[in-house]
Amino acid sequence: MGILAWLVFGLIVGLVAKWIIPGEGPGGILGDIIVGVIGAFLGGWIYNVFGHAGVTGFNFASIICAILGAVILLFLIRMFRSRTA
Repeated sequence: MGILAWLVFGLIVGLVAKWIIPGEGPGGILGDIIVGVIGAFLGGWIYNVFGHAGVTGFNFASIICAILGAVILLFLIRMFRSRTA
C-alpha cells in the first residue's frame, strides 16, 4: 500500500481501537494514526505467528487483524503509562 493509504488505514484502525478502549490517547489524532499503523504491523505479526496472512490491504480480514493489534498496543501503552504515573 502507499503511504497515504497506510495513514488513512492507520487513522481508521486507531480510531476504532480508541473507541474499543476509551480514555486518553497517546497524542491526539497523530497518536491515533501511529497506534493504528504500528497496531497493523503488530496484528500482522501475531497473525503470521499463528500461520495466517496478516494485513494484506483494505479488506475485512486485514482490518480485523489491524484492529486486534492496535487494541493490544493501546492496552499495553495505557498499562505502562498508568504504572509510571
